[in-house]
Amino acid sequence: MSDETAYCGWAPVGDALYRQYHDTEWGVPEYDPRALWEKLQLDGMQAGLSWITILRKRESIRAEFDLFDPERLASWTPARVSKALLNPGIIRSAKKIEAVIGNAQTYLRMMAGGEDFSDYCWEWVGGQPVHGKWTNFRDAPTFTDWSEAMSKDLKRRGFKFVGPTIVYAWAQAVGMVNDHEVSCPRYREVKENT
Repeated sequence: MSDETAYCGWAPVGDALYRQYHDTEWGVPEYDPRALWEKLQLDGMQAGLSWITILRKRESIRAEFDLFDPERLASWTPARVSKALLNPGIIRSAKKIEAVIGNAQTYLRMMAGGEDFSDYCWEWVGGQPVHGKWTNFRDAPTFTDWSEAMSKDLKRRGFKFVGPTIVYAWAQAVGMVNDHEVSCPRYREVKENT
């Protein structure tokens, strides 16, 4: 098996954007609270769509959503939502946009109350990445007991678009879970650096 075919099967060799994401971002532990929150919003926007759709629109989404600045998003008005809905470069769903606004407000309440969002997130996996042992990415779970519990807790706090499958996909993306295939060079690289 060549090195090229050893990479995770979900990141096709012929798709430069997917491969760049796989090779440099996906599964790398993220500890910055704001970056964790932004990525959770992007995963929520993915609901019902493919991740490549989000990747292709990510820079437009970031630009429209004030670079995911929670303070700015928390004060969006209905007129600002209407303006965003005109942008073909984003996911034009009023429910998803309103969820991001509410999620920004909830995030800010947590942080103002002394609850660091990064500490909160990483607590669900014991503070360290969980390393899967999958030979095929299709064998990885789509949710776990802890992602169900975290989803329930996030919803209790007021977050939206945070179902257990979204939470688990997000945890994979932010490196709380290392679900690279064990034959993928990134699996070992991520594991050795955590």
